[in-house]
Amino acid sequence: MNLWTGFIGASGEAWGELRVPRTRVLLSLIGVGVAVAALTVVVAGGAIATQVQVEQSERWGGRPATYQLSAYNMETGENASFTRISPIVEQLAERYDIRYWSRATGDAVQVQLPDGAYYVPISVVDQPYAAIHRLRLMHGQWFTERDAARLAPAVIISSDLWARLGSPDLRTHPTLELITPERNVTAVVTGIVESSPDAGGSDLTGFMLTGAFAAAELSVTPPDQLYTQVEFWLPPETSDELSARISAEVGGALGEGWMADMYRSDYLAWGGEDPMLVLKLSIAGVAILVLVLGALGLVNIALVTVRHRIREIGIRRSFGATAARVFFSVMMESVVATAVAGAVGVLIAVALVKNPWVTEWVDAYIQDVPPFPVEAAVIGLVAATGVGALAGLLPALVAVRVKVIDALRL
Repeated sequence: MNLWTGFIGASGEAWGELRVPRTRVLLSLIGVGVAVAALTVVVAGGAIATQVQVEQSERWGGRPATYQLSAYNMETGENASFTRISPIVEQLAERYDIRYWSRATGDAVQVQLPDGAYYVPISVVDQPYAAIHRLRLMHGQWFTERDAARLAPAVIISSDLWARLGSPDLRTHPTLELITPERNVTAVVTGIVESSPDAGGSDLTGFMLTGAFAAAELSVTPPDQLYTQVEFWLPPETSDELSARISAEVGGALGEGWMADMYRSDYLAWGGEDPMLVLKLSIAGVAILVLVLGALGLVNIALVTVRHRIREIGIRRSFGATAARVFFSVMMESVVATAVAGAVGVLIAVALVKNPWVTEWVDAYIQDVPPFPVEAAVIGLVAATGVGALAGLLPALVAVRVKVIDALRL
C-alpha cells in the first residue's frame, strides 16, 4: 500500500512540475515529440516501403505460393505442347479445386496502326493471371468471365500501344485490327497496362485470353510448337504436398518418358532468409538513431534542470523526503513529460502519414495499402516512456547524491 501511495504521490508531483511553464519542459516536449514523431513515421514508412517491395516482387514471380510447371520428354528434350498439356492441367485444377491457375503462352500478331502494320507480342493467359501477379491497369478492367464469349475478342494493350492509337476513351469501345493470312479480326480494347519505362515509347505489347485467342485462330505458330508455361497459386500451408501431387500426375498423364517439375517462383522461395531483411534492418537502424538523438537531448536538458533545482531538492529532503522519494519523483517527471510528448509525436506522425497527399501518392504504387500500423504507435509511446525513464535515471541519481546541508547553503 505504501509503495502504491508513493507512486501516486510521485506521479502527482511530476505532473505538477510538468504543468509549470518552464523552458526545460517546452524543450523536452519539443525534442522528444519530434524524435517520437520521426521514429513513428520511419516505422510506418517502413511498412509501406516493405509492401511496395513485396508487391513488386509478386508482380514478377507471383504471390506466395506460386509454382511454375515444366513438363518435358527426358529422351528427346521436347517440351509439352499447349494442346497436350492444357486438358491435363484443366482436369487437375478442377480435381484439387485450384481457383488461381493460368497458362501463359508467348505469341505475336500483326496489328494495323495509323502509320502502318506492326508485329505486336501478345501474352496469351487465363483470367486469374492478373490476380496471381498483382497486375494493375491504368485504365479499364482486366478480363472477366464474359470476355471469353465475346464475338470480338477482348484485348488489353500497353500504354505505348494505346498512345499509338491516339489514346481513345475506353468508354467508346475502341478496336484494334489484327491481321492474319486468312482474314482480319477486330479486337475490342478493354484495358490499358502501364508500359515499361525503359522502353522509351516502343513497348507495343498486349494480353489476350487463351480461349479467345485460340477461337479467333490468331496464332501464326503451329499448336504443337507453342511453349506454354503453367503456373498455380497454391495455399502456402499445403503447397509443397499439392505441388508434388500435381507434378507426379502430370508426368503420369503425359506418358512414359515424360517428366513434370514444379518449382516455386514467388519471393518467399528465395532461400531461407527473409528477402526483406536488409530493408527491415535499415529501417530499424534509422529508427534507433532517431531515438538515441532524442534521448541525448533530453538527458542534457534534464541534467541542467536538476543542477538548477539543488536548493529545492535540499529543502524537500530537510522536510523529510526520503532519497527514494526524491529519486522516483525526478525520474517520474521525465517519464511523464516524455509520455505526453510521445503521444503528441504519434498524433503528428499519424497526421503526416495519413494525409490525402501521401495517401494519393501511395495508392499509385500499392494495391493493398496497409493501414497505419498500430505497432508504430505502440513503439513510439513505449520508446518515449523508455527514453524518459533512461533519461531521468542519471538526473535522479544526481538528485539523490545532493547533501541537504550543502544544498541549503546555495
